[in-house]
Amino acid sequence: MLKISNINISLDETNYQKVIANVLNMRVSQIKNVKLSKKAVDARRKNKVHFNCAFTFETDDEQMVIKNHPKSQLSIVKPYHYDKLVPNHKTIMVVGSGPAGLFCAYNLARSGQKVILIEQGKDVENRKKDIDLFLETGKLNTSSNVQFGEGGAGTFSDGKLTTGIKDYRKQFVLETFIKYGAHDDILYLNKPHLGTDVLIDVIKNMRNAIINYGSEVYFETKFVDFTTKENSLDKVILLRQNQKIEMKVDQLVLAIGHSSRDTYEMLYNKGLTLQQKPFAVGLRIEHSQDFINKHQYGKFYKHSSLRAADYKLAVHTSHHRGVYTFCMCPGGYVMNASSEENKICVNGMSNYKRDNIYANSAVLVTIDGHDFKDNHPLAGMYFQRELESQAYMLGGYDYCVPVQKVEDYFENKISEGELKTSVTRIKSANLNELFSDEVNINLKEGLHLMNQKIAGFTSNAILFGVEARSSAPVRFFRDEKMESNIKGIYPIGEGAGYAGGIMSSAIDGLKCSEVLVKGE
Repeated sequence: MLKISNINISLDETNYQKVIANVLNMRVSQIKNVKLSKKAVDARRKNKVHFNCAFTFETDDEQMVIKNHPKSQLSIVKPYHYDKLVPNHKTIMVVGSGPAGLFCAYNLARSGQKVILIEQGKDVENRKKDIDLFLETGKLNTSSNVQFGEGGAGTFSDGKLTTGIKDYRKQFVLETFIKYGAHDDILYLNKPHLGTDVLIDVIKNMRNAIINYGSEVYFETKFVDFTTKENSLDKVILLRQNQKIEMKVDQLVLAIGHSSRDTYEMLYNKGLTLQQKPFAVGLRIEHSQDFINKHQYGKFYKHSSLRAADYKLAVHTSHHRGVYTFCMCPGGYVMNASSEENKICVNGMSNYKRDNIYANSAVLVTIDGHDFKDNHPLAGMYFQRELESQAYMLGGYDYCVPVQKVEDYFENKISEGELKTSVTRIKSANLNELFSDEVNINLKEGLHLMNQKIAGFTSNAILFGVEARSSAPVRFFRDEKMESNIKGIYPIGEGAGYAGGIMSSAIDGLKCSEVLVKGE
């Protein structure tokens, strides 16, 4: 099989077999079994928006075709294979069912390794019910919400699969998602995403596969403590239905997620080595999707072949801070992503079709130890909590999301009149009161600079507070075998400070599964 890359095609072109034949000056009948392997929108010239594609196909005498077309980007496609692991028959427990924990447990289970996967939240079906109730009424379940529950925080986000890392395991992650219900376009889209509505079923199907392989999955089961012998893991203590359970465990994988603050504190107090990690905080901004489409696609903004447009912006302020957009959700919703009592934080979410009338993104400013009160390893986490407590106060103490027009944020005044947003329960507030003067100054300058890149970015736009969980505020120590300073404990994923997003977290989980069964 051959692959041909960097082929530009019009938005209306669908006969890929003919496109390849024309490029290679071959008969259409010679091009067989054509499949898309990459599809990206090229909208740099607004009067000529098109797709840039790569295809795989079969033809006779592939080496000769390559030789006859030295200027074409042709290559031989090698079949992909990801080996199964060899089980070690130890007792392995994975804490957390986000992408890192899920893929670690799944890869172990499919190899025949017995694994116990525990999750403090509910299964994804009942988790969705709790989230819907919270969004409608403000009744928060601190164990089952946008942050906690089966699938982790990414489930009720956008399901983005973009990552800057290059790792052969990416293909296995994509193929696994497709095997359990994802659309196969994640294999070729330049910016693939699953969508929350699809991801819910994928997560459920992966859980059932883990169980069918002979492993165990427990929900509403919280990891609360552990014991050691000679600096090695001995037992874990779980809390289920208000009953403590002790279990002898050989290897413990901590895929706890970046919002597991009480678990962070417990692990720190138990002697795990961790340190502060820079992250970013800010606000979420919402526009009409129609506005974003017009800016990105020009006269083609209504073309049926184009999906809801996205954007990615990054600027540096005169105060030497980076301000950037993060987790942009085309055709999506701003989510009240709170998980602790009397605290408000927000995130973004999109379904697979990305067909809502709004588009949203975080606008963040970089934060480091200079912004924290002290050098305590958990100082960043306490900084997040303070911001979210302030947002709760600004929201009226009943889990309404505080909002403000961008122009009014600049003017330091509360927005008047009705604000139409994707969020049902909102309250007008002055979001300047969330941050220090330094953070506000940088956010405002960053927004003005972004407005120079997308004209109108700061007009007819709403801000939501507070976006404080862009990534983990800590990083755990782990050695080259992914093991913490306490033997038998393996911190992984975004919560451990080693990943950022679904794909990199899933890959970190796969790496850990490989380490666990290889042993010494």
